[in-house]
Amino acid sequence: MAETDLHETFRGDLLAHCYRMVGSVEEAEDLVQETMVRAWRAAGRYDPELASVRTWLHRIATNVCLTALDGKARRPLPSGLAPAGDDPYAPLTPSLDVPWLQPFPDARLGDPAVAAQQRAGLRLALVAALQLLPARQRAALVLRDVLQLPAAEVAQALDTSVASVNSSLQRARATLRAAAPVLEELREPADPDERGVVERYLAAFEAADVPGLTRLLAADVVLEMPPVALWLAGREHYRTFMERVFAMRGPGWRVLPVRANGGPALAAYAPADGGWRAHSLQVFAISGGLVRRCVTFADPAVFALFGLPATRTGDAP
Repeated sequence: MAETDLHETFRGDLLAHCYRMVGSVEEAEDLVQETMVRAWRAAGRYDPELASVRTWLHRIATNVCLTALDGKARRPLPSGLAPAGDDPYAPLTPSLDVPWLQPFPDARLGDPAVAAQQRAGLRLALVAALQLLPARQRAALVLRDVLQLPAAEVAQALDTSVASVNSSLQRARATLRAAAPVLEELREPADPDERGVVERYLAAFEAADVPGLTRLLAADVVLEMPPVALWLAGREHYRTFMERVFAMRGPGWRVLPVRANGGPALAAYAPADGGWRAHSLQVFAISGGLVRRCVTFADPAVFALFGLPATRTGDAP
């Protein structure tokens, strides 16, 4: 196999890695391409006795990401900026000056085996929490705890000592523990009824059945709506907000199941002009047979990331 072909087999893996680092699918794709160019130029210096091809490529990708992150603002979710709101009828004003975290289309990983391997490490809660970390701490934690590289290889990738890596890891883990129990989520299996919950949610959403939706929610469910900075916590706030949505937009929505960030998601199309127009992409966290979090990316532009059309007509699937 030619070197370039061998490198290409890791493209999905590298895309996931760069996305975790920068929080943007579009930026991650550019950074993977830069990684491939650098790997091709440095192929003659690669020593298989020092590192596997995968580790070597991740070292290049990490340094490409660190350069790209220099001086850039982090990409948050609304819950990372302010406390939860208490008014489901608050104005829904987009904060377009914030570089929001983007959802990740699982289809971009290519090989289903890669998608299965990357699942936990792509969860929105983890990627959002990673944005709280300084870039080098972020890199150390991703390489060590997500990719599970030995500390010595992480030190080599970051051109530092094992002691420095361990120190960075301690600080990074402490920050993440304070933000959310996301490190534990890396070891949790998927909810066995995840698909059934999403199917029931989809059916209730298309029927504008707010009581049916509410029965699928955990008591402490969280609803986030980037680029709107407002976010809500609790089943009753969620229920009231959904009543508001259907009162504003009407019933008759069409919803498509997709996969995002290693889990279930729904692409929602609102009724418009005799058809349907892209409205929002909803990414779920489900456990215990209930929706624990729904991050609703209320920006039709994200549909392009998933290869989805901006409008639908008739009975198009």
